[in-house]
Amino acid sequence: MLELHAVSRSYHDGESELRVLDRVSLQLAAGESVALLGPSGCGKSTLLLIAAGLETPEQGTVTIDGQSLQALDEPSLARLRRRELGFVFQDFNLLPGLSVRDNLLFQRRLNGQPEQDPWLDELVSELELEALLGRSVELLSGGQQQRVAIARALAHRPRLVFADEPTGNLHDSLSHRVMRLLVRCVEEASSALLLVTHSAAMAAYTQRRLRLDEGLLQALPER
Repeated sequence: MLELHAVSRSYHDGESELRVLDRVSLQLAAGESVALLGPSGCGKSTLLLIAAGLETPEQGTVTIDGQSLQALDEPSLARLRRRELGFVFQDFNLLPGLSVRDNLLFQRRLNGQPEQDPWLDELVSELELEALLGRSVELLSGGQQQRVAIARALAHRPRLVFADEPTGNLHDSLSHRVMRLLVRCVEEASSALLLVTHSAAMAAYTQRRLRLDEGLLQALPER
Protein backbone atom coordinates (compact mmCIF):
# COMPACT_ATOMS: atom_id res chain seq x y z
CA MET A 1 0.00 0.00 0.00
CA LEU A 2 2.69 2.50 1.07
CA GLU A 3 6.31 2.31 -0.05
CA LEU A 4 9.20 4.68 0.58
CA HIS A 5 12.32 3.88 -1.43
CA ALA A 6 15.71 5.43 -0.65
CA VAL A 7 14.19 8.63 0.73
CA SER A 8 16.62 11.32 1.91
CA ARG A 9 16.03 14.70 3.55
CA SER A 10 18.38 17.25 5.10
CA TYR A 11 17.96 20.51 6.95
CA HIS A 12 20.40 23.40 6.72
CA ASP A 13 21.32 25.67 9.62
CA GLY A 14 23.74 28.27 8.40
CA GLU A 15 26.79 26.41 7.14
CA SER A 16 25.92 23.08 8.77
CA GLU A 17 23.69 20.35 7.38
CA LEU A 18 21.68 17.80 9.34
CA ARG A 19 20.70 14.71 7.35
CA VAL A 20 17.61 13.39 9.18
CA LEU A 21 16.71 10.78 6.55
CA ASP A 22 19.47 8.90 4.76
CA ARG A 23 18.13 6.69 1.95
CA VAL A 24 15.32 5.40 4.14
CA SER A 25 13.13 2.63 2.75
CA LEU A 26 9.86 1.43 4.26
CA GLN A 27 6.94 -0.74 3.18
CA LEU A 28 3.51 -0.76 4.80
CA ALA A 29 0.91 -3.28 3.69
CA ALA A 30 -2.89 -3.18 3.95
CA GLY A 31 -4.00 -4.26 7.41
CA GLU A 32 -0.59 -3.52 8.91
CA SER A 33 0.37 -1.16 11.73
CA VAL A 34 3.89 0.18 12.20
CA ALA A 35 5.29 2.36 14.99
CA LEU A 36 8.20 4.70 14.43
CA LEU A 37 10.31 5.50 17.49
CA GLY A 38 13.49 7.49 18.02
CA PRO A 39 14.98 10.44 19.88
CA SER A 40 13.41 13.88 19.74
CA GLY A 41 14.34 15.77 16.58
CA CYS A 42 15.59 12.71 14.71
CA GLY A 43 13.21 13.18 11.76
CA LYS A 44 10.23 10.97 12.66
CA SER A 45 7.67 13.68 11.88
CA THR A 46 9.52 14.59 8.69
CA LEU A 47 9.31 10.99 7.52
CA LEU A 48 5.58 10.97 8.29
CA LEU A 49 4.96 14.19 6.33
CA ILE A 50 6.93 12.89 3.34
CA ALA A 51 5.03 9.59 3.41
CA ALA A 52 1.75 11.52 3.37
CA GLY A 53 2.78 13.74 0.46
CA LEU A 54 2.87 16.86 2.62
CA GLU A 55 6.61 17.35 2.13
CA THR A 56 8.86 16.38 -0.77
CA PRO A 57 12.00 14.28 -0.35
CA GLU A 58 15.30 15.50 -1.72
CA GLN A 59 15.91 12.03 -3.12
CA GLY A 60 13.91 8.82 -3.39
CA THR A 61 10.30 7.99 -4.14
CA VAL A 62 7.03 7.58 -2.27
CA THR A 63 4.23 5.46 -3.72
CA ILE A 64 0.72 4.72 -2.46
CA ASP A 65 -1.13 1.87 -4.17
CA GLY A 66 1.49 1.95 -6.88
CA GLN A 67 1.06 5.67 -7.59
CA SER A 68 4.14 7.85 -7.28
CA LEU A 69 3.24 10.89 -5.20
CA GLN A 70 5.87 12.95 -7.02
CA ALA A 71 4.13 12.18 -10.33
CA LEU A 72 0.73 13.48 -9.18
CA ASP A 73 -0.33 17.07 -9.80
CA GLU A 74 -1.58 19.04 -6.80
CA PRO A 75 -5.34 18.47 -7.44
CA SER A 76 -4.77 14.71 -7.75
CA LEU A 77 -2.62 14.66 -4.62
CA ALA A 78 -5.23 16.66 -2.70
CA ARG A 79 -7.95 14.25 -3.85
CA LEU A 80 -5.88 11.26 -2.72
CA ARG A 81 -5.30 12.81 0.71
CA ARG A 82 -8.99 13.72 1.08
CA ARG A 83 -10.37 10.32 0.16
CA GLU A 84 -7.77 7.79 1.24
CA LEU A 85 -5.63 9.30 4.01
CA GLY A 86 -6.27 10.27 7.61
CA PHE A 87 -3.96 12.49 9.66
CA VAL A 88 -3.45 13.11 13.37
CA PHE A 89 -1.03 16.03 13.74
CA GLN A 90 0.87 17.03 16.86
CA ASP A 91 -0.66 20.51 16.68
CA PHE A 92 -4.15 19.07 15.91
CA ASN A 93 -4.86 21.33 12.85
CA LEU A 94 -8.55 21.61 13.73
CA LEU A 95 -10.69 24.05 11.75
CA PRO A 96 -11.23 27.21 13.85
CA GLY A 97 -14.67 28.75 13.97
CA LEU A 98 -16.34 25.35 13.53
CA SER A 99 -17.92 23.10 16.10
CA VAL A 100 -16.60 19.70 17.04
CA ARG A 101 -19.36 18.09 14.96
CA ASP A 102 -18.48 20.16 11.89
CA ASN A 103 -14.80 19.29 12.26
CA LEU A 104 -15.68 15.59 12.39
CA LEU A 105 -17.92 15.85 9.34
CA PHE A 106 -15.76 18.14 7.23
CA GLN A 107 -13.90 15.45 5.28
CA ARG A 108 -16.96 13.18 5.11
CA ARG A 109 -18.94 15.99 3.50
CA LEU A 110 -16.20 16.62 0.94
CA ASN A 111 -16.28 12.91 0.09
CA GLY A 112 -20.08 12.77 -0.15
CA GLN A 113 -20.37 10.40 2.82
CA PRO A 114 -23.44 10.38 5.11
CA GLU A 115 -23.38 12.61 8.17
CA GLN A 116 -24.25 9.79 10.54
CA ASP A 117 -23.51 6.08 10.65
CA PRO A 118 -22.57 3.48 13.28
CA TRP A 119 -18.83 4.05 12.78
CA LEU A 120 -19.08 7.77 13.53
CA ASP A 121 -21.30 7.05 16.52
CA GLU A 122 -18.69 4.62 17.83
CA LEU A 123 -15.87 7.14 17.45
CA VAL A 124 -17.84 9.78 19.35
CA SER A 125 -18.59 7.31 22.12
CA GLU A 126 -15.12 5.77 22.39
CA LEU A 127 -13.43 9.18 22.51
CA GLU A 128 -15.99 10.65 24.93
CA LEU A 129 -17.05 13.48 22.62
CA GLU A 130 -20.85 13.39 23.08
CA ALA A 131 -20.97 16.44 25.34
CA LEU A 132 -18.59 18.41 23.11
CA LEU A 133 -20.21 18.09 19.69
CA GLY A 134 -21.82 21.53 19.68
CA ARG A 135 -18.84 23.34 21.18
CA SER A 136 -16.41 25.43 19.15
CA VAL A 137 -12.99 23.78 18.97
CA GLU A 138 -11.28 26.95 20.22
CA LEU A 139 -12.97 26.45 23.60
CA LEU A 140 -11.57 22.96 24.14
CA SER A 141 -8.63 21.93 26.28
CA GLY A 142 -5.55 20.39 24.67
CA GLY A 143 -6.65 16.87 25.55
CA GLN A 144 -10.14 17.48 24.18
CA GLN A 145 -8.72 18.89 20.94
CA GLN A 146 -6.51 15.84 20.59
CA ARG A 147 -9.53 13.53 20.90
CA VAL A 148 -11.36 15.53 18.24
CA ALA A 149 -8.31 15.36 15.96
CA ILE A 150 -8.19 11.58 16.31
CA ALA A 151 -11.91 11.22 15.58
CA ARG A 152 -11.67 13.50 12.56
CA ALA A 153 -8.75 11.50 11.15
CA LEU A 154 -10.76 8.27 11.36
CA ALA A 155 -14.26 9.59 10.57
CA HIS A 156 -14.15 8.91 6.82
CA ARG A 157 -12.66 5.40 7.24
CA PRO A 158 -9.32 6.18 5.53
CA ARG A 159 -7.23 3.42 3.98
CA LEU A 160 -4.00 4.86 5.34
CA VAL A 161 -3.70 6.58 8.73
CA PHE A 162 -0.76 8.77 9.75
CA ALA A 163 -0.63 9.57 13.47
CA ASP A 164 2.02 11.83 15.02
CA GLU A 165 2.05 11.35 18.81
CA PRO A 166 -1.75 10.84 18.89
CA THR A 167 -1.83 10.11 22.64
CA GLY A 168 0.60 12.78 23.79
CA ASN A 169 -1.98 14.86 25.70
CA LEU A 170 -4.21 12.03 26.93
CA HIS A 171 -4.29 10.26 30.28
CA ASP A 172 -3.13 6.65 30.40
CA SER A 173 -6.49 4.87 30.26
CA LEU A 174 -7.72 6.94 27.31
CA SER A 175 -4.36 6.55 25.56
CA HIS A 176 -4.76 2.79 25.61
CA ARG A 177 -8.37 3.06 24.35
CA VAL A 178 -7.21 5.29 21.50
CA MET A 179 -4.50 2.84 20.48
CA ARG A 180 -6.93 -0.07 20.55
CA LEU A 181 -9.29 1.97 18.38
CA LEU A 182 -6.57 2.90 15.87
CA VAL A 183 -5.36 -0.67 15.55
CA ARG A 184 -8.90 -2.05 15.26
CA CYS A 185 -9.72 0.51 12.56
CA VAL A 186 -6.73 -0.69 10.58
CA GLU A 187 -7.54 -4.37 10.96
CA GLU A 188 -11.29 -4.13 10.27
CA ALA A 189 -10.98 -1.83 7.25
CA SER A 190 -7.81 -3.47 5.83
CA SER A 191 -6.24 -0.03 5.99
CA ALA A 192 -2.78 0.72 7.40
CA LEU A 193 -1.31 2.78 10.24
CA LEU A 194 2.02 4.59 10.48
CA LEU A 195 2.43 5.83 14.04
CA VAL A 196 5.05 8.20 15.43
CA THR A 197 5.40 7.88 19.19
CA HIS A 198 7.92 8.26 21.99
CA SER A 199 6.04 5.70 24.09
CA ALA A 200 7.10 2.07 24.01
CA ALA A 201 3.75 1.19 25.61
CA MET A 202 1.81 2.77 22.73
CA ALA A 203 4.17 1.30 20.13
CA ALA A 204 3.51 -2.15 21.58
CA TYR A 205 0.02 -2.09 20.06
CA THR A 206 1.42 -2.14 16.53
CA GLN A 207 2.55 -5.17 14.57
CA ARG A 208 6.00 -3.80 13.79
CA ARG A 209 8.27 -1.26 15.45
CA LEU A 210 11.08 0.69 13.79
CA ARG A 211 13.64 3.05 15.26
CA LEU A 212 14.92 6.10 13.40
CA ASP A 213 18.28 7.43 14.54
CA GLU A 214 21.00 9.39 12.70
CA GLY A 215 18.98 9.15 9.50
CA LEU A 216 18.70 5.36 9.45
CA LEU A 217 15.81 2.98 10.16
CA GLN A 218 16.31 -0.14 12.23
CA ALA A 219 13.74 -2.85 12.94
CA LEU A 220 13.09 -3.50 16.63
CA PRO A 221 12.34 -6.98 18.01
CA GLU A 222 8.87 -8.32 17.25
CA ARG A 223 6.42 -8.68 20.10
